[in-house]
Amino acid sequence: MRTLVLGRTPARVAAVLTTLRADGFDAEGVSTDEEARKHLETGEFGVLIIGGGVGPDSRAELKELATRCRVRRVIDGALTEPFDAYVRHEFEPLIREAAEG
Repeated sequence: MRTLVLGRTPARVAAVLTTLRADGFDAEGVSTDEEARKHLETGEFGVLIIGGGVGPDSRAELKELATRCRVRRVIDGALTEPFDAYVRHEFEPLIREAAEG
């Protein structure tokens, strides 16, 4: 299941992607709402992870778009260190659950 990661800090997006990809997940990352919209509108993503730095207005708009684009799961994330452990403990089980359901 393809996962889109939206985060305002490119280094954190990269850290999430590194862990997800190393663990066999198909993931893309972006840092702007415009990029996220373009990716979601392709209909290719089943999971959207929205980072903690994304403001409430953007978050609400993207969640609504995700629903229209048939994204199965939207995950609100706020990374804590170590990032790889957080991704494995918090994000990966939810991605697997979305893929199964």
